Amino acid sequence: MVKKFTTLYRHIIDEERKIPEATGQLSDLLYDIALACKVISLEVNRAGLIDILGFTGQENVQGEAVKKLDVYANEILTHVMRIGGHACAICSEEDENFIPFADQYFKQDILNKYIVHFDPLDGSSNIDANISIGTIFSIYRRVSKNGPATLEDCLQSGLRQVAAGYVVYGSSTIMVYTAGKGVHGFTLDPSVGEFLLSYENMKIPKKSKTYSINEGNFSKWNDGVKNYINFLKENDKETSRPYTSRYVGSLVADFHRNLLYGGIFLYPADEKNKNGKLRLMYEANPLSMIVEQAGGRATNGIKRIVEIQPTELHQRTPLLIGSEEDVLIAEKFLEQK
Repeated sequence: MVKKFTTLYRHIIDEERKIPEATGQLSDLLYDIALACKVISLEVNRAGLIDILGFTGQENVQGEAVKKLDVYANEILTHVMRIGGHACAICSEEDENFIPFADQYFKQDILNKYIVHFDPLDGSSNIDANISIGTIFSIYRRVSKNGPATLEDCLQSGLRQVAAGYVVYGSSTIMVYTAGKGVHGFTLDPSVGEFLLSYENMKIPKKSKTYSINEGNFSKWNDGVKNYINFLKENDKETSRPYTSRYVGSLVADFHRNLLYGGIFLYPADEKNKNGKLRLMYEANPLSMIVEQAGGRATNGIKRIVEIQPTELHQRTPLLIGSEEDVLIAEKFLEQK
């Protein structure tokens, strides 16, 4: 039996054809992101063999400054977005301000209409330990009508995302994306250099037996969070407790596992991080779009993540995300704080 052989680009084009008014610009932009992530994947896989893990400021054998891998990933994504000609601005977790594109690559005649947000290398602190890391991205349409992009273009709620996704660099490199019509996953085949469809119409289980949280922060949480975690550890066969703890410390890796098998990931506010620690625009919004498209739920404990109106590029937020029933139960505990 011959299995279905679908590349990422073929899948994107097939989905585009279902939308009569589509121009193809979003399709090309998604493929540009995939191209950049292929390059990043190559460097991640070679990281233990070349001088790319050292501190910024070291020199390689050519006497050139060695850049840390997260800086390298940011530069690759920025460069590919610039020359691709489909984005009018990018916003990165690595850069203080957004970067508008208004140079020789800016095609005013077709009005580059997209804003791209990305976390170039989520979990980069785990690189040296060979733990899975990843790239997270989301895409918005610009709201300004002409000229260079504005801050207003970049500060839109997650409800206005037109696409979002992430790439996991692990035992294999996997790209997961949604354009609002389901969630699909692709595995990079290094022998042909293409992302091949491996997970179609992904759905997260409604309920799970797994939770992901950094319990080292237990003493800093409010009583609602503490009570919820203690609840998950109790013995109760009727509700499939106790739950199993699975925490990598790399958001992309924890989220991807839960998307496949079910689970809840929590990074609540605490005494040190009153507004939470994860970035709304670069991490919470894109993963929330994905999980909702897959049948899950994402909240800050009070409100849907995608309904939050951002006021700054690097805004932080608490995050509860994963299987719908698990998140709903967690929200009830947080109401008791």
